[in-house]
Amino acid sequence: MDSLGALNAFVQAAETRSFTAAGRQLGVSSSAIGKAVARLEERLGVTLFHRSTRAITLTPEGGLFLERCRRIFCEIEAAELELSQTRAEPRGTLRVSLPLVGMLMMPSLSAFMRIWPAIELDLDFTDRLVDVIEEGFDAVIRTGEVSDSRLMTRTLGTFGYKLVGAPAYFSERGIPATPAELATHRCLRHRYPSTRKLEDWPLSDEASTIEVPTTAVSSAIEPLLDLAERGLGIACLPDFAVRDRIAEGTLVGVLDDAVRHTGAFRILWPSSRHLSPKLRVFVDFIAEHAFVGPS
Repeated sequence: MDSLGALNAFVQAAETRSFTAAGRQLGVSSSAIGKAVARLEERLGVTLFHRSTRAITLTPEGGLFLERCRRIFCEIEAAELELSQTRAEPRGTLRVSLPLVGMLMMPSLSAFMRIWPAIELDLDFTDRLVDVIEEGFDAVIRTGEVSDSRLMTRTLGTFGYKLVGAPAYFSERGIPATPAELATHRCLRHRYPSTRKLEDWPLSDEASTIEVPTTAVSSAIEPLLDLAERGLGIACLPDFAVRDRIAEGTLVGVLDDAVRHTGAFRILWPSSRHLSPKLRVFVDFIAEHAFVGPS
């Protein structure tokens, strides 16, 4: 068991790239993590980390050893999961980070809670790029490509974008027949909260050079939805965010052929962990109910 404890200290330090963060994860001091790794290095006769005053990085030997240790802990987790899956239902706290636009998933999340009452959802809504491992999340839901080799991923669904406005707005200002006519309209823009840059409207190649005017800016989707429904301009929003409103007639889509971009929602979790029963049912439910292909 002492050996497993040292291996766990090494894996946590390698994944967080910090003795301090590893100690926080395991509830011990950074000094204890450093000593455990040093004893492991002495026993193995190799250096596992390059150390500096600012960070630790794996040596080539440390990288090889990390992969083997991950497989060891995966096998242990698999054995534990086989036993846990014999229980009546998945249970426990599930800590998930979602983007702010994920608030539009609340009906699906509420339905999940009714079906799986023994699972406690701990939801963190933020557009900040969180560190899944260091911050202790079971999983994160995000858009865009995945570049962290420490994470496993599954695509939940794809989405497109739609240009929308209220019927009253188009009655007053007219419906744009071409992308170029957007220059004469009131446009409601989204700003990335992390970079403070305006999000470009994903117009087709021939329309991509059009300068879209800005009437109002928001770092969240909900205010843009509200402004568009109140007839204050045209917004470019994910199709799943406006689908119900279009069906109800409070918003109308325009220039569908001029919008080309499609994105994907993905759920990510640490590669050293198997999907637990609670995470597996969450992933399956959200993939089925929250996102469908571009409309």
